This record gives sequence, C-alpha cells and structure tokens, in this order.
Amino acid sequence: MSGGERIPLGWPAMTGREIAYIGEALAAGRLSGDGPFTRRCHEWLERRLAAPRVLLTHSCTAALEMAALLLDLEPGDEVIMPSFTFVSTANAFVLRGAVPVFVDIRPDTLNLDETLVEAAITPRTRAIVPVHYAGIACDMDEILRVARRHDLKVVEDAAQGLGASYKGRPLGSIGDFGAFSFHETKNIVSGEGGALAVNGDRETALRAEIIREKGTDRSRFLRGEVDKYTWQDVGSSYLPSELVAAFLFAQLEQADDINGRRLGAWQHYHDALEDAEIEGALRRPVVPEDCSHNGHIYYVLVNDAADRARILEAFRRRGVQAAHHYVPLHSAPAGLRYGRMSGGLAATDDLSARLLRLPLASDIRVDAQDQVLSLLTHSLKS
Repeated sequence: MSGGERIPLGWPAMTGREIAYIGEALAAGRLSGDGPFTRRCHEWLERRLAAPRVLLTHSCTAALEMAALLLDLEPGDEVIMPSFTFVSTANAFVLRGAVPVFVDIRPDTLNLDETLVEAAITPRTRAIVPVHYAGIACDMDEILRVARRHDLKVVEDAAQGLGASYKGRPLGSIGDFGAFSFHETKNIVSGEGGALAVNGDRETALRAEIIREKGTDRSRFLRGEVDKYTWQDVGSSYLPSELVAAFLFAQLEQADDINGRRLGAWQHYHDALEDAEIEGALRRPVVPEDCSHNGHIYYVLVNDAADRARILEAFRRRGVQAAHHYVPLHSAPAGLRYGRMSGGLAATDDLSARLLRLPLASDIRVDAQDQVLSLLTHSLKS
C-alpha cells in the first residue's frame, strides 16, 4: 500500500489459524452454537474481563438486545445514552418500547458527558448506556455514582472496547452488562459477532443463557443439569455458529499482538500530527490519563464541515479511504420518532460535523501512513 496504491479505511488482521480452527470444527461435526470453540471463547473472555459470565452472540446488536430483555423494560421506560453512536445502541431498547434519551458528549473524548446525565433522569429512567467511543473509556466512576443514587442499571456499549480499560478495569466489565462487537471493522473480528458480559449475580447469568437460547434452558440441558429442555422465558436465537466461534478464537489468541500493532500505528499518526495541532489546523484524539485504549480508531477534528468535505474529496481522488463517522441519532428520522433530547446537543452536532477518520489497521505499513499524512497536511494547507 504505497506508491499511489489504494488505501482502505481498515481491514481485519488475520492470524493464520482461522482456517485451521474452522476445519477442526467441521471435522468434529459440530456446527451449531455452544460447541468446544464457543466454550473456549467464553473462557478466554471471562478470564480477560474478570467477568463472571460472558456469552457469545451473533452481533453486538444481539448483545444489546439481550441486555434490554434482562432489564425487563416496559413501554415508556427511558434509557439515557449519547446521540453520537451507532443505531444499535438505541434500537435495542426501542424494540422493547423504551425511549432513548439523548445526552450531549464531552468535547475532549466524544463520550457521554457524565456531568449531564443526572439532569436527564426522570421517574421513568431505567438505565444509562455509556458508549466507549474509539476504545477510550467514559468516566465510569461518575456514571456509576449517578446510577447508584437513582437505582439505575448501567449497560456499557463496549463495541469498540475489547482490550481497553478504565483505571485498570477492562471496559465492559464495570457496569451491570457489557456489549462487545467482533464485526469485521473491529480490532478482533469474526466477520459478524459479539458478546455480552453479565457482571451481576448468578441468577441473572442463568436468565441470560435462557434468553440467548430462544427462551429455553438448553444450556442447562447440555451441562447435564436437567434431563430435557423446555420453554422458560421470552428469548430469541442470539448465539453464533461454532464456525464463527472457531474463527474468533484464532483472533482472541492473538488479541494482544493485534491490539499492540494497532496501537503502534495509532501512535505514529498521533506523533506526526502534533505540529498540526499546535498550529491550530486540527485537533488530535484525547486519551485521559486513567484510560488505556486499544487504538481502535484514529480520528482528527478539523476546523469546520467545509474543511472536512474538501479533505475527503482530496483523499477520494488519491484512492485513500478516509471517512466521517456517526450521523447523530437525535437528528435522524427514527431518532426524532422514538427518542428525545435532554438539553441541547451542541457538542454532538459540532464535533460530528468535523470528525475525520484516517485509515488504520494492525498491519498498515508506515509508508502508507506517511502517504496519508502527507495528503492530509497538504489538504489542510490548500
């Protein structure tokens, strides 16, 4: 990816073991979910997150939907979240009849502004959903303090957060639930895939198993705890196939290496753009001292939307795939229909219009990054 070659926005890192593990699963004749590779993924995630129970799902969307079911939400209940997030963060709760209440983001991390959460709480509020944007943690201490004062649950949207931490605690393990993504755009991938960390008591974990298995106690049956499985609760089919789990386990085994190389590429951008930030041409990402991130996204904030449009066009002409990110949910047709705003969302509107993501992958070459940097620097000056 040099000398004018096309540079994609991102691509997954392959470990070399994915095909072999899929072959093992095929040879074992176990293709449906909850086979040996699924169990190995569960054990790896529970150990790494220090979480009492983690369950693979077919997507992070599915993990969030499971969390919404475990909250026993009723129509009209409210869930506080940022507007600057992917649609699944809101959809999971809207499907249960709940109302997303959109709160503004912090100008530094682009995460949910913890100082605005308490003002958004009403008698109908049931949960807070912090989204760890770019693998950089929200202020979980304050969010948990507010949640405890008002007897609310906390569902961490850690879709981008595997391998990142807050004050030494893995993201997704701090709230009542944590939802992860293994979509091909993430650091650790399975094509499509996700997981739900259940950080509460054993009864909640057992109910999560039932919800995940179409409302049945099949997991208990597979463990030999009951002699047959029956319909126990509301649920759906949220588990991935054993082939997906086999692919994912090859990735999890090398997660530290994948994230480490990605962090190196992130830091190369960060160091190279220091002068541009000092000169006021852009703003680099902010990582608070108590956060350890995973290099998921490298973005810059340019001075205005017109600058971003001009830079994106310059990148497109040179075959470099840069991109903006979320269209704020509060301004989307479904957001207007199903949600409401708490206060103004000036930071959300402003920052989302100026954000520019640069190409990043675990094995992106330095010369490709330097090509991106050269084009960005030239575009900023033109």
